Amino acid sequence: MLDAEPIHSNVPALRQEPRPAPWAVLGAVSAGGAIGALARYGLTAAFPADPGGFGWAVFAVNVAGCLLIGVLMVAITEVWRAHPLVRPFLGVGVLGGFTTFSAYVMDAHAALSAGAPRTALAYLAGTALAAPAAVAAGAWAMRLLARRLTGQGRR
Repeated sequence: MLDAEPIHSNVPALRQEPRPAPWAVLGAVSAGGAIGALARYGLTAAFPADPGGFGWAVFAVNVAGCLLIGVLMVAITEVWRAHPLVRPFLGVGVLGGFTTFSAYVMDAHAALSAGAPRTALAYLAGTALAAPAAVAAGAWAMRLLARRLTGQGRR
C-alpha cells in the first residue's frame, strides 16, 4: 500500500510522493547498501591507502558518490517521476553504502599516526571541500542535460 508524504514543500510539483510499505523500503535500502558497500570494498581493496599517504581510493569513492547523489536527486525530483523505491535503493542504499565517512576518518587518522599531519589535513580538508562541490556539479550537470534533452536550453 502506498501513502503520500510531503517531501519538498517549497516545490509545488513535488509536494506529495507515494510512500511504499516499510518492508519494501528496508529491502531496497538493504539490497542497495550491499551493492554499494561491495563496490567500495572492491575499489579500496584494489587501491589500498598507504598508512602515511593520501587515501585516494576512499577520496575518489566519496567524491564520485557525491557527484552521483547530485545527479540522482535532480533526476528523480526535478526531471523524471521515479518509482518510490528508486530513492531508497539508489540514494540511501547504493550510494550510501558506496560512500563512507568512517573510512575517510580512519585514513586521516592513519596518516596522522604515521607522522604525516599535512597529508591528514589535506585529506580531511580536500574531502570536505570536494564532496559538496561534487554534489553541486552533479546537480548542475543533470539540470543542463535535462534542458538539452527537452530542448529548453539556450542554443
